[in-house]
Amino acid sequence: MTDTIADLINRINNAKSADKDDLSVPYSGIKENILKVLKSEGYIGSFNSDKENSQLIIDLKSASKSFKNIVRYSKPGKRIYVSNHRIPRPKSGFGMVVVSTPLGVLSGDVARKSGVGGEVICEVW
Repeated sequence: MTDTIADLINRINNAKSADKDDLSVPYSGIKENILKVLKSEGYIGSFNSDKENSQLIIDLKSASKSFKNIVRYSKPGKRIYVSNHRIPRPKSGFGMVVVSTPLGVLSGDVARKSGVGGEVICEVW
């Protein structure tokens, strides 16, 4: 598998559409950082990192916000980098953008306020 972030996004979207309460994905540091942002914004309830078994267990049922879809922006074949002034805002007005910056993985609003740009990973709406 070449795009592990797309795999994470697809698994979350599939579990959400199938009304699953939780799901398990293979562990990686970038996935854990993306999940921290999704948790801080309320789109997932919680997650546990089981480094021994190399798994991340994600709780979807206790999320405070609902989302319709998560869409991948930057891909391994076409990376999308933006400055802090050009970080996209969600098209529907609701949702958020996840950006990988020099300060770590942040939501689009936090990256804008911090004055840093980076790679646009995905949009939640």
